[in-house]
Amino acid sequence: MPTPSLTALPIRRLTLRDLAACADLSEDRGWPREEHKWSLLLTAGKGYGIDDPDGGLVSACVVTEYGRPDRPDLAAIGMVLVAERHARQGVGRHLMRHIVSATGTTPLTLHATPNGRPLYEELGFKVTGRAEMLRGRFVPDGAEPDTVTRAATAEDLTAVLRLDEEVFGTDRTHVIARLPAFADHLRVAEENGRLIGYAAVWPNMDNHVVGPLIARDTATAKALITSLAALTDRPLRTDIDVRHEELLSWAKERGLASVAFNSVMTHRVPDLPGDWTRRFAPLTVAAG
Repeated sequence: MPTPSLTALPIRRLTLRDLAACADLSEDRGWPREEHKWSLLLTAGKGYGIDDPDGGLVSACVVTEYGRPDRPDLAAIGMVLVAERHARQGVGRHLMRHIVSATGTTPLTLHATPNGRPLYEELGFKVTGRAEMLRGRFVPDGAEPDTVTRAATAEDLTAVLRLDEEVFGTDRTHVIARLPAFADHLRVAEENGRLIGYAAVWPNMDNHVVGPLIARDTATAKALITSLAALTDRPLRTDIDVRHEELLSWAKERGLASVAFNSVMTHRVPDLPGDWTRRFAPLTVAAG
């Protein structure tokens, strides 16, 4: 059971004013500070946290809702953190129970580490998939991809949003519309003037993260990754659905190594909506 002193502390909504405290909490647990990612999540999603009477945060997490604001189709939970000094005292369970209750009947999803999975299973989440995290310096094969890619422009946004909703299964406008400012590069793939995929690469500490990655097929996904990799000198990182075996094998041949596996979990819904065959990598495991 949580200690009475910690469960008595109120859970409140976090804002951008809490950015430094959230980054401090990440650092406290040995994670990168990830201020760029935190700023997106706190703006596009809802942050929840518990203040430490001695300063900083006891715990924090972010919930990003998709679909209609008054009746979301899906909510993604991420960045669930508890300060090391308060670990193993039930604080994470206390915060997660609050989130599950606060979201009412909205279907939930999250990416769980092996350590976090037992808690989420206790709260009713079930494993519905797996994602493999890859990281490394991308080595192009020198072949010219058949699929045409180019930098996205403002005129592409409507088509990107339409494709994203079709593939993801719900409206993500409030997140995807922030990509041009959040990402260092946003590229689209076309065929006969029609959008068949898009991908972004955004800065995260010393890496560039590829995501979201949505594509008609594996060849299109490869072309988008190759085009993004050519625009950065940093190592790449991405989280690929393990069902995309061909893309995973190709990425490993190109220099990206397996770092970890996360369980994709859902609650109140048997599986994620949308078309997984065209959904190769999330924007971030913290937001789907």
